[in-house]
Formats: sequence, structure tokens, C-alpha cells
Amino acid sequence: MKENICKEKMGLVEKLGVHLEDREQLAPVAARILAYIILTGKKGTTFEDMVTILCASKSTISTHLKHLQDLQKIVYFTKTGDRKKYFIINKDMIGQHIDSMINKWSEEREMHLEIKKYKETINNSKIENENEKFDLTFHDDYIKFIDGAKASVEELKTNLANNKFDI
Repeated sequence: MKENICKEKMGLVEKLGVHLEDREQLAPVAARILAYIILTGKKGTTFEDMVTILCASKSTISTHLKHLQDLQKIVYFTKTGDRKKYFIINKDMIGQHIDSMINKWSEEREMHLEIKKYKETINNSKIENENEKFDLTFHDDYIKFIDGAKASVEELKTNLANNKFDI
């Protein structure tokens, strides 16, 4: 059973790592480190564990850990009587990602509003044949989708900020 969980975790580390490489613009090893830290959870993971489990050199792990700390994606804590650092994700990383999503959606919403306005102007002043007029339904539906998605993500961010759940 434990071996299956370990295999499953490492499969998820790889899958999440590939996703984080693209989304966060990280080097492959840095993305795998971040994925491993995310999947290890609140107990944290040590430098030594990552060297062993991720099969990378000490210098490679050290370099990428430093980079992830500089990016404020991870933080560490220590335990009384233990000199090791235990790495966990920085809760602010999630808030930063949510802010980025909201900004992108806001920009996209504004662009759709401008395009819709332009098409309405053309429909009303230049096109006489009804069959040639722009259909504006897509823009209305997409703007409605963006508004709903933004509201949901903003609620998630509020709950995170108010410590309604512990990551």
C-alpha cells in the first residue's frame, strides 16, 4: 500500500511539475521541487529528502530551492532541537496566482467589450443585410463566464486570506 502511494505521489510530482514548468515559467527541476513540496504538505520536506527522492545533486537542489525562495513560492520552518529546514509552500503564492488570473481575465473582459462595441457599431451603421451582421451572443456569454469565474476565484482568495482552510 505504502509503495503504491509513493508511486502515485511521484507520478503526480511529474504531472504537476510539467504543469508548473509552463504556468510558473520554472526550470524542470525547480518545478519538480515545487510539486514535491506541494504534495508533501504541512509537515514540510527537507533538503536531504529532496536530494534522495528527486534524484538530483545537492548543488542542483540547493540552487533551485534558493530560486524558489527568492520567488517567494516556498518558505521554511525549523523544529526545536532539529537543525534541518522544512520547506513548505508559501500561502501567498496562491494569492499571487489568483491575482494574476483575475488581472488576465479583467484584461480579456475589457477586450471583449471593445470588440463587441465595435461590432455593434458596424452592425448598426454599415451592414444592411441581416445575414451579414455580427452575432454578439458569444461576447455576451464569454463576458458572463469571466464575471462568474472572477467572482468564484475572488471568493476563494477571501477564504484563503481569512484562513478558512489550511493548505
